[in-house]
Amino acid sequence: MSVERLSIEVTNRCSKHCHFCYNSSHGEGETRWTPDELVSFVADCARSGTQAVSFGGGEPLEYPGLFEVLERLRGSIFRSITSNGLLLRDRTLEDLVAVRPDKVHLSIHFPEKSTEVDRAIDRVKQLEALGIRSGVNLLVAKSNITAAIQAARKLRDVGIGSDRIIYLPMRKADTPSPKEVARVAETQPFQSMTCLMSCHRSSRFCAISWDKKVGWCSYTTARRPLPSLTARGLETALENLPLVFCG
Repeated sequence: MSVERLSIEVTNRCSKHCHFCYNSSHGEGETRWTPDELVSFVADCARSGTQAVSFGGGEPLEYPGLFEVLERLRGSIFRSITSNGLLLRDRTLEDLVAVRPDKVHLSIHFPEKSTEVDRAIDRVKQLEALGIRSGVNLLVAKSNITAAIQAARKLRDVGIGSDRIIYLPMRKADTPSPKEVARVAETQPFQSMTCLMSCHRSSRFCAISWDKKVGWCSYTTARRPLPSLTARGLETALENLPLVFCG
């Protein structure tokens, strides 16, 4: 069995420290991954059929080895990162562009904050001008639908269309319905999580945490440590692994 797409938390360090963070990232967070381990593991998965890897966190730009990992994996697998964009400026922006990730997504966690929406737009436009494919992850909370609608309209008005926006439903107590997410998108089709309609396991995707535990998604509490940092170790950890609904 080969998983087509991997999501790897390179750290749970994040200076933004959102109260709803699914892995409780914070400014003093840590990592269990070395750059050598990440490169070796992802490269072995790529040889076994994995097509894409997304690096997140926490905040991946707060992981010191990120650019080394992206550079060493260049050409062997589709490489993307998901970032809050706070550090994406000056030398950090130059270093990211130099390693040419295949895609960068900037997160909007608080659509009611115009500074956050404007920052995401500015960063996406910068990356676009520098030849880096980019987009936005827009968090949609049931309690904040109006703000999400307004933020999505603003994104689309500046040329960031629904083909570049992923509408992510808030999890746990503030989860919107699929119809509410569709209201935010306003146009068809739109991109969201595969579990938007119902919680289910996808054999094409899995998520690996900053402490090297694997689950069928980023939100489930059902996780197992990787017995080895290899494609075979990943397959072993996923065997008969349940999926626990996060709602």
